[in-house]
Amino acid sequence: MSESVIGRTVRGFTEALAQTLEAEDSAREHGLLQALDPRVKVVGVLALVVAAALSRKLPVLVALFGLAIVLALASRLSLWSLAKRVWLVAFGFTFMIAAPAVFLTPGEVVYRLGWLTITAQGVRTALMLVARVETAVTLSTLLVLTTPWMHLLKALRALLVPVEVIMLLAMTHRYVVLLVETSNAMFESRQSRMVGRLSGHEQRRLMVNTGGVLLSKTLEMGNQVFLAMQARGFRGEVRLLDEFRLKGWDYAAICGFVVAVGTAAVAGR
Repeated sequence: MSESVIGRTVRGFTEALAQTLEAEDSAREHGLLQALDPRVKVVGVLALVVAAALSRKLPVLVALFGLAIVLALASRLSLWSLAKRVWLVAFGFTFMIAAPAVFLTPGEVVYRLGWLTITAQGVRTALMLVARVETAVTLSTLLVLTTPWMHLLKALRALLVPVEVIMLLAMTHRYVVLLVETSNAMFESRQSRMVGRLSGHEQRRLMVNTGGVLLSKTLEMGNQVFLAMQARGFRGEVRLLDEFRLKGWDYAAICGFVVAVGTAAVAGR
């Protein structure tokens, strides 16, 4: 029992690290979105997310979701990976929120389940919420998976996002990765030194002690990382050797985003 708990914890941290590395690798693929200027991607994708959030018609949301799938395929992203990491998680979370609307929204009754009634308006409301969330999350994930993290921060800064926000995002990202790496090393070390099985009481005590040590270590290491970044001149401004320059396909992408957002805004009213 204890070995399975620690083993699952180690596997979970390892998978989290693997997903972080996978995101960095996918951002360097030779795909459609990877070839675009990060500033164009940020503005275009955020505009599509806003259009999805404001749309009042389900066919428009389905069309935007289809566009996101096309962009994912053109960017050489795995749809199976998106389904496991994004679509199923977003659907499960949104379904719990949207499910009561199926029974509580007044309207035309389409089915009776005991004392509960399912209305057409309730089903439509739930579908709209799920479609909005799935579309917005998919588009946001495409932006993250096709843009190196530092390029994304620089693009946000170029779009006049406050430097405090950029520093917060940079430090949060680095701290989360550091937390996962430290946790994985601690649990692997603990697992390699275990002989036999632990009782339930010993297992709970081990997890509590490990959590306290982990918090102490990550706070100390996070402070050291911040001081190291400060010593190397980091003040929130992202400085890269790569300079952003708009090319021909960037202007074509801008036109494509404008057409897609404008069509969705008009058709979704």
